[in-house]
Amino acid sequence: MGGLNSARLAESYCDWWSLAGIDALVGEAPAGWLDLAPANDAAATKPRVAVVDIEPPPLPAILQRQDAPKDDGPKGPVALPDQWDDFRRWLGESDDVPGAQWDARRVLPVGEARAPLMLLTAWPEIDDQRQGELFTGDAGTLLDAMLRAIGMVRDDCYVASLAVTRPPGGRCAEDDLAELDRLLWHHLRLAQPQRLLLIGSDIVRMAAAMPLADARGRLLDINQDGGKVEVAAVAHPAMLLARPAQKAAAWDSLKLLNQGR
Repeated sequence: MGGLNSARLAESYCDWWSLAGIDALVGEAPAGWLDLAPANDAAATKPRVAVVDIEPPPLPAILQRQDAPKDDGPKGPVALPDQWDDFRRWLGESDDVPGAQWDARRVLPVGEARAPLMLLTAWPEIDDQRQGELFTGDAGTLLDAMLRAIGMVRDDCYVASLAVTRPPGGRCAEDDLAELDRLLWHHLRLAQPQRLLLIGSDIVRMAAAMPLADARGRLLDINQDGGKVEVAAVAHPAMLLARPAQKAAAWDSLKLLNQGR
């Protein structure tokens, strides 16, 4: 009985395999059931796409590498006009004027050459720069009073600053001093003042090569083209307003300057 059941079970399996389309136990060619297809077989069957190099767009000019400007070596000294009218015009217009790079607005000298007295300061004060005139405001009022005390008025003087603009913070960098020194002596040679009043510690240090404290109460002599110019030095009127105790020393200097008249 058991054998009959086994035969029927085997026949049932054969019928199932036949319905599934399998009618032979083995094939004519061996099958590699465990062989894996190469990983690039799928890629090999796809058409290869040609790669085209695309040139990237150029960078904007501001982002492009810039070559450093060539250094042509140190520039020579600035050419200073030798004629009075040309020099005055140059002070007002030329980009080569030492110190002109500090501010767009220039404060120019007032008066004429060979004046009885030249008033010279280093550079305009903040208020002067704003007003476009030297010695403005309360400082100018005090200066006028000082001039009246020695029998002078501002209209009789040649009023100038060495630099036509004010340096940042009122301090001049060492690199600018050499050109300002040349400008100082050239300006004095053309202006030819009979006497000179240096106003402020900066111009005293540049013109007289000494601190203001050493120049007070002394009549200084500056050689200019073989001649001597009588020179006195006082603190700037703005400083005298802030420190009234220094007015006595300024008065002593003014009296010495007035003795030769």
